Amino acid sequence: MIRIIVPFLLLVWSGAALILGELRWFRRPSLSNRLRPHIAGAAAGRTGTTSATNSDTSIGSDARQLLRFLRSWFSPTSERYGDRVAAMFGVAEPLGNRLLRVHANVGAAEFRSRQVARSITAGAVILMLAVVAGLPALVVALASTAASLVGFLIIEQQLAHRSEQWKRRIFLELPVVSEQLGMLLSAGYSLGQALTRIANRSDAAIAVDLSVVVGRLQQGVDESRALREWADLACVPALDRLLGVLALNREATDLGALITEEARSARSEVHRELIEQLERRAQQVWIPVTVATLIPGVLFLAVPFLEAIRLFTTS
Repeated sequence: MIRIIVPFLLLVWSGAALILGELRWFRRPSLSNRLRPHIAGAAAGRTGTTSATNSDTSIGSDARQLLRFLRSWFSPTSERYGDRVAAMFGVAEPLGNRLLRVHANVGAAEFRSRQVARSITAGAVILMLAVVAGLPALVVALASTAASLVGFLIIEQQLAHRSEQWKRRIFLELPVVSEQLGMLLSAGYSLGQALTRIANRSDAAIAVDLSVVVGRLQQGVDESRALREWADLACVPALDRLLGVLALNREATDLGALITEEARSARSEVHRELIEQLERRAQQVWIPVTVATLIPGVLFLAVPFLEAIRLFTTS
C-alpha cells in the first residue's frame, strides 16, 4: 500500500506546487522583505540579521528554482501525454485550434498542465478516501485511476462543448452578418472597412472573430489570407461558402448582390435546420403518450385473455 500512496502523494505535491505557483499571494515575497529596503535606518540595523536574511533569501531562491524546474518539466510532459489520452477517446482536433476558436486566455501547454494537475488531485483524493475506507489495494488503484481519468475527460468535454457552442453561434449569426456585409459593400465601403465596422458594432461571436481578422489586416496580411485563416479555425461550412464569394472582391463588380444571395441561402439552411428540430421534438412528444396508452391497453387486453384461458383449461 505504501508503494502506491507515496508516488501519488509526490504527484499531488507537484500538482499543488504548480497550481499554487499561479497564485500571486503564493509566489510574492513577504511584505517585510518588500518594505525592508525602503525603511530608514535599515542598513544600520541589517548587520545583526544579515545571516538570517541571506538564509531566507537562499531558501526562497531554491524554492523558486525548484518550482521553475517542475514547470519546465511538467508542462511539456502534460501536453504530450494529455494529447495521447484525448486521442484515445476520439478527440482528433488539435488543442491549440480549439483554444483559439473560443478565444481562451491560456495556451495549450498551460491548459494541459492545469488539466493534468486537477485530474491528479482528483485521483489522490479518491485514493485517500479509499485507503481510509480500508478497501483492497486493487480497488484503490482502480478507483484512483478512474477518478483521474474522469476528471481529465470532464475538462476535455467542457472545452469541446465550448468549441461546439462557438461554432453554433457562428452558424446562427452568419445570415445576419452576411446581409450587413452585403449592404455595407453596396453602400460603397471597402471589404476591410466593412469588416472593421461589423467587428466594432457588437460583441457577438462573429464580431469577436472579425476583430482578430481586422488585427491581422492591420499587420499587413492580405484580406483573402486573413479570412481563410478564420474559416480554417472556425470549421463552419456556411462560412467557407461565404468566403468563396468574398474572394471575388477584386473581380466582381456587384459583390453586394452576390453576398445577399449567399445570405439568403444561409438563412434558408438555418430555417431548414430549425424545422427539423421542431419536427423531431414533435415526434418525441408522442413517445410518453404512446407509452401511457399502451400500458393500460395491454392490461385491458390481458384480463379477458387470461379469463378465457382459465375457462378453457377448467372446461
